[in-house]
Amino acid sequence: MSVDYVVRLEQGRTRRVSRPVLDALADALQLAPDERSYLFALADVSPGARPRLSGRPEVAPRLRSLLEGMHDVPAMVLHRRMDVLAWNRGAAALLTDFGTLPPAERNLIRLTFLDDSFRALYADWPRAARECVAVLRMEAGRRPDDRTLTALVGELSVHDTDFRTWWAGHQVRGPRQLTKTYHHPVAGTVTLDVQQFSVDTHPDQLLVAYTASDSQEALRFLLQWTPTNPSAPLRKTATPQ
Repeated sequence: MSVDYVVRLEQGRTRRVSRPVLDALADALQLAPDERSYLFALADVSPGARPRLSGRPEVAPRLRSLLEGMHDVPAMVLHRRMDVLAWNRGAAALLTDFGTLPPAERNLIRLTFLDDSFRALYADWPRAARECVAVLRMEAGRRPDDRTLTALVGELSVHDTDFRTWWAGHQVRGPRQLTKTYHHPVAGTVTLDVQQFSVDTHPDQLLVAYTASDSQEALRFLLQWTPTNPSAPLRKTATPQ
């Protein structure tokens, strides 16, 4: 297998490669599980690949009710390209009031790179930003025909040098449990475990919840400080696929 063949495969110019060839390539490159999954997605033979959905992402009413009832946990529903589809008051208090943003700007990766206030929340912004790029790169491999995702990558590449550099590195990562530390303007330093759960009825969606590891008091203070506004947390995002 030539270097040119591998390059054409990574660029999506070689599709429907046989499973044994991909297994051999992944073994030879000693790919991690996320990297192996990304390779299979590029070749369009990813095991268990789900059909690509069309139309606008909708959050099920029961899932919205679950968010609304999570009074002690900041939580949101994300599209797999990190569009914020729904959120509760805790998530708005922790991160930003998503209801004040135009729907097209409610994307965690876009905010991480292009919003100064959002960027300042991270205690370790470079690490968080690199993770964002790796997640987006994984999604781009799975859905190379997603025009919204392509437009997002283009916008970030034009406006942020770090994104452009890290995107060229081709690092990939799927959803997993993380621990993040925020410097919050109201609650101070808050360290939270970020739990991510697949939504079986909507395969392109994730339920994300932020739970306290060693910052219970700071999180409790933040949630008590949050103003009550039942109309803002669960407003829909109409983002085309």
